[in-house]
Amino acid sequence: MSDAATLCEALQHTAATRGPAPALHTVQGDALTWAEYAERVASVAAGLHGLGVRHGDTVALMLTNRPEFHVVDCAAFHLGAIPFSLYNTLPPDQLTDVLTRARARVLVTERRFLPVLRASLAGTDVEHLIAVDGPGDGATDLAAVEAAAPTGFDFAEAWQRVRPDDVLTLIHTSGTTGRSKAVEITHAGMAAQLDATEQLLGITHEDSHLSFLPAAHIADRWASHYTNLRFGTRLTCVPDLKELPGALTSVRPTLFGAVPAVWQRLKAGLDAALAEADPGLRALVEGCIATARRLGPGRRAGTLTAEETKELDEAEPVLAELRKRIGLDRARVCVTGAAPASAELVGFFHAIGVPLGDAWGMSELSGMALMNPPGDLRPGTVGRPVPGARIRVAEDGELLVSAPFLMRGYRDEPELTARVLDSDGWLHTGDVVTVDDDGNVRVVDRKKDIIINTGGKNMSPTRIETVLRDASPLIGHVVVVGDGRPHNVALILPDHEAVTAGGGSAGLDGTIAAAVEDANTRLSRPERIRAHAVLRDVWEPGGPQLTVTLKVRRGAVEQRYAQLIESLYGR
Repeated sequence: MSDAATLCEALQHTAATRGPAPALHTVQGDALTWAEYAERVASVAAGLHGLGVRHGDTVALMLTNRPEFHVVDCAAFHLGAIPFSLYNTLPPDQLTDVLTRARARVLVTERRFLPVLRASLAGTDVEHLIAVDGPGDGATDLAAVEAAAPTGFDFAEAWQRVRPDDVLTLIHTSGTTGRSKAVEITHAGMAAQLDATEQLLGITHEDSHLSFLPAAHIADRWASHYTNLRFGTRLTCVPDLKELPGALTSVRPTLFGAVPAVWQRLKAGLDAALAEADPGLRALVEGCIATARRLGPGRRAGTLTAEETKELDEAEPVLAELRKRIGLDRARVCVTGAAPASAELVGFFHAIGVPLGDAWGMSELSGMALMNPPGDLRPGTVGRPVPGARIRVAEDGELLVSAPFLMRGYRDEPELTARVLDSDGWLHTGDVVTVDDDGNVRVVDRKKDIIINTGGKNMSPTRIETVLRDASPLIGHVVVVGDGRPHNVALILPDHEAVTAGGGSAGLDGTIAAAVEDANTRLSRPERIRAHAVLRDVWEPGGPQLTVTLKVRRGAVEQRYAQLIESLYGR
């Protein structure tokens, strides 16, 4: 498939060779075959053409993870248009801003989102509002758009005119500071990313995976949408994150990637079940996990004695049952990324036999640029460059990346593009890293987030926050403050699901205080937390404190809790 220069060619080739095989599933079990998928894409493309969608136009999508997303998105880029997704959690003012800047005339959505969209469309260019699940509140049914398609439209001629350097999609980066930027990803860029994926992970049509992350995020588009149509995999659409545990045990995917928060929830589910188990069974399981934690590294290094090998083999049936319980007993590639994963979390999954590796990427890189390759996982690092990527480390420690899957630029923002993408083709990522002798990269922190206290000590807040989260499963988000201050303080937001699973909030403050004291024993004196506050608020994804990908907006947090922070320094 390396000769598929555009994603149009990739889908058409897959549909021609995999015709009757299932392509897209729902959690209820419904499926579209590859032949049906391709037929719907042609039909919807004709309908969009009838609405005036042409090469270079933008088409907005606000959909949950469902087969219609894949169909409509493909239909748009087969016309040479640029489909992009809106985060479903954005408030009306941000929706208005994104739609206005993208100049989208067509918006495809679901009836559930019509109320918020109606409050967002004033002043935008949107002329056609289409719902995939039936008409309502001024929205036209997608089926009606298809039925009204003009006769004589040459679908093949349209998609064959799409060029590799055409823009495939826009990824609106959530940003941890201010207004989002529209990253332009080309067909050639994504094709190069998929080439790297194939070389590194060996994906084939026999693989299965899930789509549950927002399609507005590069991770879902690369690892679900485009991977599926390029390699002919079986993809199951999961429209609600609450359905993910059931979908995992039903599908038992061979490929699974998620942000650390999702991995933490899977672990919390096992912990909760174990807490309710018979004491004898609980002791057996905990003993097997402890054995795997102790001996697993030796097995990977090939240094176990015969007695140790026997001990680990005897624990394996119990560990296999744990993998089966969370639906990862067939998984051969498991990835975490988008935020730092704690060593304790990664160590737990390694112990039960889940091959969890860290990866690093950006929207500006069409997906992943660094990854722990299967079979050579290096916990604590984000791995080595994927095929085609090159890296450099600047004098100040900033990671620079050059690759054939670099973005074309930020849409309509040449000055901002030039600020991060230099004339030699190196992307200045903003991440401070170190590289070991084997070429494995360890992310230290965001360049702009480094703490320098009044004593001149440079510290990584990410490292300190990771140590704090490792100290207790009840800790969700942590924000360490200390730049320009004499010492560090922390704002701690509990993981509400873990708190509930653990029996509620009684004694929570004391438990977290003990965790902070424990974490301080593993921190240097300047890094230690001198005071902390346990927050009782809820931070919603896409809200003021969290991006839609669960990254903390440090500036917004420090601004909202400014008085609380000052009180911590006054203690």
